[in-house]
Amino acid sequence: MGRSAERNQRMRDERREQILAVALELFAARGLAATKIGDIARRARIAQGLLYHYFPSKDVIYLELIRGAFERMNAAARGLEKLPMPPGEKVRRALEALVAGLTENDDTARYYLLTAQASASEATPRTVQALIRAERAVPYEVMARIIRAGQRDGSVREGDPEELAVLFWVLIRGLAIHRATWGPGFRAPPVSALIRVFLSEG
Repeated sequence: MGRSAERNQRMRDERREQILAVALELFAARGLAATKIGDIARRARIAQGLLYHYFPSKDVIYLELIRGAFERMNAAARGLEKLPMPPGEKVRRALEALVAGLTENDDTARYYLLTAQASASEATPRTVQALIRAERAVPYEVMARIIRAGQRDGSVREGDPEELAVLFWVLIRGLAIHRATWGPGFRAPPVSALIRVFLSEG
């Protein structure tokens, strides 16, 4: 690929990411039904006709955002599980990284809000519903295995591992939705308080 072709591809990729970033903000704030393709085009400062060269419809943009959210979340969960460290330390590191991500990046909270909205709404396109059904269990299953291993070595508190995994992700998602709705007013609780919920010695 020549320099000109590489530059054109890079510009195309950047414009595509710009469209996705704008769409994420609008979908999280307004929902899928209330967001029009023209709204996305105007906010991205791109002609609506040109936007269709990147995405054929609003639903395709929505699907791409949901797919990207689950790909990143599930890859991070699997990566955490493979780290060569004790399970209790994996729980600690996950909580620290997730709370930091929510605090430092507006889009992190928006992605959690978007997936929560998509999971709860009957109006979510069927392609997105199928994707959610296929991918949503991965973080819960990974965390349950980490918790179970931590209970065996005594670093994680006793309790049903699946229920504790649900509690783990409910806390994170709840904080994310709080962050998305409160914006600059968001204040995360001390990570140490969250760690004490799960670890025998916080």
